[in-house]
Amino acid sequence: MIAKINNRLRRRASATERPSFRQRYQAAEARRAAMIERLESLNQQARSHPAHRRALTLLNVTFRKAKIAQRVAILQSAEWLIDVLETLTLIV
Repeated sequence: MIAKINNRLRRRASATERPSFRQRYQAAEARRAAMIERLESLNQQARSHPAHRRALTLLNVTFRKAKIAQRVAILQSAEWLIDVLETLTLIV
């Protein structure tokens, strides 16, 4: 009986440590804003690449249509694409 009570208390404690919807939303928006700023800081050669437009689409249209849980994956995809663009422009 005591073990059951302790398990319930642990579950409640771990549930309260989880960030709220608002915190997750604001964190995703802040990360998105940082990535857009990073994308805008790329040089002209990177901006003319088709991946630049796709990254903007991911960060704007696709991001807005997705649910909060999916937005993290979209941000990861956009971040990868921006990394590729930065690497390509350093090579050439």
